[in-house]
Amino acid sequence: MSERFSGSFTQQEPIPEAGIEAALAVLRHGRLHRYNTVAGEVAETAALEQDFAAYVGARYCLALASGGAAMACALRACQVKPGDPVLSNAFTLAPVPGAIASLGARPVFVEVTENLTIDLGHLEAQAKASGARILLLSHMRGHVCDMDSLVALCDRLGVRVIEDCAHTMGAKWRGVPSGRHGAIGCYSTQTYKHMNSGEGGLLVTDDAELAARAVLLSGSYMLYARHRAAPPPEVFESLKLEVPNVSSRMDNLRAAILRPQIALLDDRRARWRVLYQGMEKGLAGVAEIRLIPRPQHEDYVGSSFQFLLPGWDPARVAAFVAGAAARGVELKWFGAADPKGFTSRYAHWRYAAPETLPQTDRVLAGLIDMRLPLTFTPDDVAQIARIIGEEVARAARAERLDTLAAPAAD
Repeated sequence: MSERFSGSFTQQEPIPEAGIEAALAVLRHGRLHRYNTVAGEVAETAALEQDFAAYVGARYCLALASGGAAMACALRACQVKPGDPVLSNAFTLAPVPGAIASLGARPVFVEVTENLTIDLGHLEAQAKASGARILLLSHMRGHVCDMDSLVALCDRLGVRVIEDCAHTMGAKWRGVPSGRHGAIGCYSTQTYKHMNSGEGGLLVTDDAELAARAVLLSGSYMLYARHRAAPPPEVFESLKLEVPNVSSRMDNLRAAILRPQIALLDDRRARWRVLYQGMEKGLAGVAEIRLIPRPQHEDYVGSSFQFLLPGWDPARVAAFVAGAAARGVELKWFGAADPKGFTSRYAHWRYAAPETLPQTDRVLAGLIDMRLPLTFTPDDVAQIARIIGEEVARAARAERLDTLAAPAAD
């Protein structure tokens, strides 16, 4: 009988005890709103911002209600207006173009390479053709492009970079933390990300005006002086009456849950690396699978795993995914005709009126994705890899049999 995996691809580790205790303290005193403090008290949200800014080496940090809220706030802080073109990866998830569309701006999608990073040649062409002055760069599924080349290109083109680091919190490129190459870095603390508060987001920048605009946009009620990782009050003076309140703050309960997790990020990166490399090892010899190479300068967080099935037709990929699912291995396929769960692709986002991108279509047609939660063990990963290898071979045999059974052409 074929072995079956019995673990859960969506079960996260428990919240650290320090986070639970801090959350209970907030619940007991009842001051959940970030600006509801007593004399001499530092709100958990303000302390979280200060701690996270120190972790990534940023001057300023703002805690928000979600990663999507952080991206939308970043775009507004950069004064993106309705109708403005905004560049972004074609390979990303719905909240990224959603943040652009929430402002009435227009997503301009850029092709993805077979290494799952943004195509710099197409980025340059799209920037020139559209006149876009903002790139919302998604480090999709934790794959970081050559950031030195990207920054140099965007500087030459006059394009400001906002980094979506939902999948790269704790990652680095040439030792520089993800989110610190562009004008603004945005992070998510949704359950499946690298710190877990259910929902939540963080925004970092070194630009005082951008930080002040973001704080005002988040809904500071003129209480910006209570922030500890924000510019001084005088930076807000010329802005406070012109920047609208969009009310997207984080609360003290989620901040309390998150603060102790910052100190765990580096250890989590190392533990995810063990799982990721175990999956690489398990799939390395499987015929018909193409693994995604990791650049030498990328210190990645392997919280998910991707591989390609080049040249497979849709029916064959669908049969493979179904076969793996029947054996307990939950895989996502980015080439499916319709979106399913969290997985969709640029062609599904009709509000963005996307143009056809043949290179991206070819890559996503055979792209398989899976989560690697830290509740997995190396033995779990080895078993999952065995099942995937067997199901790939099974799908290949079925394809050959179908070919042999097909009637000969006249």
